[in-house]
Amino acid sequence: MDNLLDFFVSSAYAQSAIGGQQGGGISFAIMFAVFFLFIYFFMWRPQNKRAKEQQNLLDSLTKGDEVVTSGGFLGRISKISGQYVTLSVANNVDVVMQKTSVVSVLPKGTLKTID
Repeated sequence: MDNLLDFFVSSAYAQSAIGGQQGGGISFAIMFAVFFLFIYFFMWRPQNKRAKEQQNLLDSLTKGDEVVTSGGFLGRISKISGQYVTLSVANNVDVVMQKTSVVSVLPKGTLKTID
């Protein structure tokens, strides 16, 4: 019966203490530091840089700027009030949107070339 049981379930043996601890605390600390540096330089820092650039773009918006919104609207800013901008998207058509929906500022005269 024992031979049959050994066939299906392997025996567990204790490891000898002669080899000592493998890996140790120093290698774990080094691995943790490398992981943190990877997260910082490849994820966190670029994201902060993009967020800062977007905030600078939103702070620099002025009346008359031609912009693109996250919804795909192209328009000229006709009014800025607090966290909202009013875009002129066509003749006598104004749309009020949040400032955060502005994705980029277009060069002057872009809207005339599209029409």
